[in-house]
Amino acid sequence: MSDAWTVLDRAELFSAEPYVSIARERVRTASGTVIDDFYRVELATFALCVPQLPSGEIITLWEYKHGARRFGLGFPAGFVEVDETPDHACGRELTEETGYRAGSLEPLGSYVDNGNQRGSLGHYFFARDCVRVTEPLVDELEVAEIRLLRPNAIDRALAEGQFSVIHHVAAWALARPHLG
Repeated sequence: MSDAWTVLDRAELFSAEPYVSIARERVRTASGTVIDDFYRVELATFALCVPQLPSGEIITLWEYKHGARRFGLGFPAGFVEVDETPDHACGRELTEETGYRAGSLEPLGSYVDNGNQRGSLGHYFFARDCVRVTEPLVDELEVAEIRLLRPNAIDRALAEGQFSVIHHVAAWALARPHLG
């Protein structure tokens, strides 16, 4: 049984690689219906991790996200660069944003954030046994306060609406069963 749609034609309408591209596709659904103007939006691929210290505390970031237009709780994340593997990007972002290095990275899965238009592809990880190795990099576009929190404090923050980006909520849901 094939329920996949078939792309009959594709026209790129806008591209600002590697951040975003928009295309109009002509597609045929599994039932045979033809849609002449199906829009596909592709955003940059990212890696995100929930990092845990040997003490059990979780490294979180309190930072402003302009897309959400507010501050919120989250975890280290960033774009996967060209010719970079998602796990390497995850480790790089963890060190750049927090100054910590993971003892091990456990993949939690890869998911798109919009089931129709695509959006971003996110690679999620749990970073175990993190240790401080350097100072975080200073980046005027990403000013963050590092907060070491116990899992129950993160659960409360989620219940109180302190997360501003769904990727970070998803990461917490994926990582929570893996906590040691």
